[in-house]
Amino acid sequence: MIKDGKILLGKSGEEDIYIYPKMANRHGMIAGATGTGKTVTLKVMAESFSNLGVPVFLADVKGDIAPMCMAGMDNENVTSRVESMGLKEAGFEYSAFPVNFWDVYGEKGMPLRTTISEMGPLLLSRIMGLNDTQSDVLTVVFKIADDEELVLTDTKDLKAMLAYVGEKSAEYGPKYGNIAQATINAIVRSVVAIESEGADLFFGEPALGVTDWLCTDEEGRGMVQILDCQKLILHPKMYSTFLLWMLSELFEVLPEVGDLDKPRIVFFFDEAHMLFESASKALLEKIEQVVKLIRSKGVGIYFITQNPSDIPDGVLAQLGNKVQHALRVYTPKEQKAVKAAAMGFRVNPEFDTYTMLQELGTGKALVSVIDEEGIPTIVKHVKICPPQSSMGSLSESERLSNINNSILYEKYITPVDNDSAYEFLTRREAEVPESAVKEEEALTLTEKKRKEIEARKKATSKVARDAAKSTASTIGREVGKSVGNAIGGSFGKKVGGNLGATLGRGLVGTLFGGK
Repeated sequence: MIKDGKILLGKSGEEDIYIYPKMANRHGMIAGATGTGKTVTLKVMAESFSNLGVPVFLADVKGDIAPMCMAGMDNENVTSRVESMGLKEAGFEYSAFPVNFWDVYGEKGMPLRTTISEMGPLLLSRIMGLNDTQSDVLTVVFKIADDEELVLTDTKDLKAMLAYVGEKSAEYGPKYGNIAQATINAIVRSVVAIESEGADLFFGEPALGVTDWLCTDEEGRGMVQILDCQKLILHPKMYSTFLLWMLSELFEVLPEVGDLDKPRIVFFFDEAHMLFESASKALLEKIEQVVKLIRSKGVGIYFITQNPSDIPDGVLAQLGNKVQHALRVYTPKEQKAVKAAAMGFRVNPEFDTYTMLQELGTGKALVSVIDEEGIPTIVKHVKICPPQSSMGSLSESERLSNINNSILYEKYITPVDNDSAYEFLTRREAEVPESAVKEEEALTLTEKKRKEIEARKKATSKVARDAAKSTASTIGREVGKSVGNAIGGSFGKKVGGNLGATLGRGLVGTLFGGK
C-alpha cells in the first residue's frame, strides 16, 4: 500500500519500512523457503507500484497471483494483521487492480508471441540446448538471413532457412566459415523438439510490443501484466529464456531517461533460479550487463527465488532492495547458504542475522532497502503488510471475461502469417523448375525449327537435283545422239549413248558437289 507517497512494505515494531519509489529501479529480491510468504510480499509490492501509477509485469507460476483483478475480503489472518499493524488508519482498503492476462499457449490469457528474429540466436540456442558449435552455426544462419533480407518469423521460417543454408553450404563457406550438414541437421532436430513443447505457438505474429505495457488505467493506476506460466514452467529453459527475451526487448526499445521519481515499469521474475541454470558464460554476461544498465532506462527488476545463492554474484550485487524470508537448514550445504545470505545484509546490532533467518515466521522477513540517500539500510525484522487484492482463487469465467474486455484483445488474439523467409524460399524453389521447363521448351522449339529448315533445304535440293538430272540427261542424250549419228552404225549408237549418260552425270556433279 502507499503511505506518504512511498511503498509501505511492513513494520518493524512501530517503525514503518518503506521502499522509496525513486530507488525502486535499483532492483531487488524476494527470497525464502517454500511457504514462508514470498507470494504475499510479491503481491503487496506489485499492488503498491500499480497504485503509484507504475506498470508491472508478473510471471504467475502457480496461478495464485491471478486474483489480483479482484478485491480482497476480510478473513481472520488479514483482519488481525490490519488491526495489529494499524493499517486502517494508514488508509488500507480492499481493492481490485487493472490486469491483463497473457499466456504463450493462448489458453489462460491473450497469446504472447515473439518472432525468431527478435529472440536472436543466443537465447534461441539456450531454448534448444545447442552446444557451442551448433550455436555458432545458428548465429551464421541468422547473419545470412540478415544479409539477404530474409525475415525469420516462426519455426517454419527457421527450418526453411536452415535447409537453404545447408544446400548452399559450399557457396557460403568461404565468406561465413565451414557449415557442416551434420550440424544443420542437429539444429533442425532441435527446432522440431521445441515445436513439440509449443514453440510453434509463441513464435509468430503479431509479436508483443512491450511498449503496450507502459500504460495506466483510467484511474491512473499502472496496468498489471500477468503471464500465466503454469504450463510454461514445465519447460524450464523455454520459461526462463522467454522472460530474458522480454527483459532484453525492454532494454533495446526504451530510451535512456536517467533517474526518475519512480520507475517506468517493474518486472517480477518468479523462480529466478531457472534464469541462470545451465546458462552459458556469454548469456550470463549479457544478463549481468542488462541488469546493470537497464536501471538508467527506468526499469526495476525483482527476482523471486528460494535462496539468494540461486542468483549469480554479479547480478546479486545489483539488487539493492532485499526482502529475505525464512531459510531452512537441513544440510551443511544449506547452512553455508544461510550464512552467505546473512552476510549480504548490513549488520543490525539488535539481533544475529544468521540465527534470525532460521527463526522467521510466515509473513515476516528481514528487509534492507536503498534509502533516499542511495545507501543500503541496516537489516530490519519486518512484519509484511497484507495484500489489498483477493487471496482466493479466480474462476475460469472471471478470467475469460477479463481477457475479452482487454483493450489489447483485438490486437493480439488472432495470429497472422505474414510473408517471410519460408514463403520467399518456397517461391524461389518453385521458380527454378519453371525456368528450366521454359528453357527446355525454348531449346525444343529451336531444334524443331532447325529441323524444319533442313527438311526444306533437302526438299529444295532434291527438286533442283531432279530438275538438273532431267536437263543434263536431255543434253547428254542430244549430244550422244549427234556423236552416234556422226560415227554411224550400231557401234556409233552405243558410243553416243555412253557419252550422253556420262556427260549428264558430270553436269549434275558439278552443280551439287557430287551428291
